[in-house]
Amino acid sequence: MKPPHNATGPVTWSMDARGVASVVLNRPEVNNAYDTGLVQGIHDAIDALSGAAGLRAILLKGNGRHFQAGADLKWIRGVAGSTPVANLDASRATADAVRRLDGAAVPTVALVQGGCFGGGTGIIAACDVVVAADSAMFSISEVRWGLTEAIIIPQLNDAMSLRQVRRYALTGERFGAEQARRIGLVHEVVPLAELEAAGARIIEQILENGPVAIAETKALARELAGVPVDAATFERLVESHAAKRQSAEAVEGLASFAEKRPARWNR
Repeated sequence: MKPPHNATGPVTWSMDARGVASVVLNRPEVNNAYDTGLVQGIHDAIDALSGAAGLRAILLKGNGRHFQAGADLKWIRGVAGSTPVANLDASRATADAVRRLDGAAVPTVALVQGGCFGGGTGIIAACDVVVAADSAMFSISEVRWGLTEAIIIPQLNDAMSLRQVRRYALTGERFGAEQARRIGLVHEVVPLAELEAAGARIIEQILENGPVAIAETKALARELAGVPVDAATFERLVESHAAKRQSAEAVEGLASFAEKRPARWNR
C-alpha cells in the first residue's frame, strides 16, 4: 500500500519511508489564513495519516513567508452572516481540527516562520514540540476584531499557563519568538535558515524511541494534566509502569542498550 499523499489544495501531506508525515498549510496567497477549505484539509490529513501503517511523527509547516495568520476575515464575515446552524458548524469543525491535532497518537512537531496569529497560536499550542524562527511573530489577536478565541483557550492554557493567556489574549499584542519561548508557547528558537534542520533533529530524536512507549506517555500526560491522582489512578499507573517494563518493546530497548546497538524499531 502506498503511503498517504496529497500534493494539492489548502493542506498537503505526505509520509516518508521512516513513517514521518509532513503536513503543510498551503494558502500562501493569504498567509495560510484558515477558512472552510483549510480546516477540512486538516481533517482530511489527519484521517489519511491516522490510518497509515507505520506512522511515527507529524511535522507541521506553513507554506510561504508566514506559518499561519489566523482566520481569513473575509470568510469570517461570510460565516457571521450565515444561518445560526452554519455558523455553529464552522466553529465546531475548526475546534475539532485543533482538538484532533492535540490528541494525535504520534508526536507532532510544528515549525513556525513569519507570522503566527489567532488560530495559528492554537494550532501550535496543540502540538507536542514547537520550533520557531528567531524572526517569527505571535499574537492571540481575536479581541482586536471583536471576536474570542474560545475554541483554542484549552490548548493555550496548557501551553502558556492561565496567567500568560490572561495577558496576551486580552491585549492582543504582538510578541516575538524569544518571548513566545519564555512563556511556553514555543520550545526552541533558531535562525530562520536553521529551522528545517532543527525540525529534522527533533524528528530523529523521536525516531530513536519506542513508538508504543511514546504513544502511552503522551496519552498519560494529557489525561493527567492538572488532575489529582487518586488511589485508583495511582494503582493503575503503577501497574501500567510495571507491565510496560516486561513488554516486547521494552525488552528490545533494554537489549539495544546492553548490546550498544540501535533499537530494532529504527530499522
